[in-house]
Amino acid sequence: MQEKLLIRGGKRLHGSVEISGAKNAAVAIIPACILVKAKCRIENLPDIKDVKLFIKILERLNAKIDKIDDHTYDIDCTNVNSYCPDSDLTRSMRGSSYLMGALLGRFHKFKIDPPGGCDFGTRPIDLHIKCFKALGCKINEGGGIINGEAENLRGANVFFDIVTVGATVNAILASVLAEGITVIENAAKEPHIVDLANFLNHMGANIRGAGTDTIKIRGVKELHGGTYTIIPDQIEAGTFMIAAAATRGDVTLKNVIPRHLEIIGNKLTEAGVRVAYGEDSVRVWVEEDDEFNCINFIALPYPGYPTDMQPQLVTFLTTVPGTSNAREGVWDNRFRYCEQLKRMGANIRVEGKLAIIEGVPALCGAKVRAVDLRAGAAMIIAGLMAEGQTEITDIHHIDRGYERFENKFIALGGDIRRIIAMTSGMD
Repeated sequence: MQEKLLIRGGKRLHGSVEISGAKNAAVAIIPACILVKAKCRIENLPDIKDVKLFIKILERLNAKIDKIDDHTYDIDCTNVNSYCPDSDLTRSMRGSSYLMGALLGRFHKFKIDPPGGCDFGTRPIDLHIKCFKALGCKINEGGGIINGEAENLRGANVFFDIVTVGATVNAILASVLAEGITVIENAAKEPHIVDLANFLNHMGANIRGAGTDTIKIRGVKELHGGTYTIIPDQIEAGTFMIAAAATRGDVTLKNVIPRHLEIIGNKLTEAGVRVAYGEDSVRVWVEEDDEFNCINFIALPYPGYPTDMQPQLVTFLTTVPGTSNAREGVWDNRFRYCEQLKRMGANIRVEGKLAIIEGVPALCGAKVRAVDLRAGAAMIIAGLMAEGQTEITDIHHIDRGYERFENKFIALGGDIRRIIAMTSGMD
């Protein structure tokens, strides 16, 4: 038995939508609470599966968790007494890798199964291990388990050969309570990296330079509790921006940080979509006589076009006249969803990390799968664009990262139903 979505396309999205808290910030900040021997109140958490899973992981480590409402939790890690998180939980989520840095910072040791999550090809943690070793941690990866232990954690210079969000997060977490100064060079600059640093600084850390290539961390002896509000979700906002364009609609996004969305807005503008920025809102719309243009783009680390927004933009481009090119500059295998779009009549040719999209007049409803989280969002956009009915299975991927996603689309005029079926009807 599994849930699936049924979408009847062809309806223009119209209205306003409130954007939830950032999933990528939440899954870094919740484990960061392990470093704090006091109560942290975290506000604007998205009500999604990944957050609930992380809350359960911390509870099993003996953290005291009080749910204030769907978006606010009190997390008290004073009595956390284990450095071995439950493997049944960590295996299902990529973000569980952040437990390594948090537990190392708190206990100077950790024992964890390799993390899970969406499969885009190779997702090595060698750069995570590199930063731990630089801080004085010994690593043993025997028996399929990653063990880390350090007598003392000391500040060090850490240089990443490539920009990596995950390893940057772990380097920050492991360094906050280390002796001396840690310098992270070629650091990731994503908004949720800045949000993590702001959270830790709010709790007494000394982190400078988050959002730039170089982050400097002066270790402190302890952190204190406090209240922190997570930033809005850049990727959820971007997904609704593209959905508005794809359905030739008119949607205003509320509770956003417009500068985080400019790179997405720029690509939509280049394609002929109208975008206007407010103080904490963005409007995306298409007039009746507007014509779209084919474009080229490459997914890169921030401030480049986000890889987590690549499937959504490709989906929009499937019905834009002419030839568009999308190059993936982060992951090895992120175009797997293109086979699902082809079921709907898209004309896409994938050559390694390049997708060549020939615009077609329209997509047609079909049975498709959400092969990962962001690809699932792209399938919803495709269903909203398409003629006829689209059935999307494996929607548990979507629920990991989007809060009440279909309800928000329904409020904008989308025709979406969630149903329970005994089988998916697909291989």
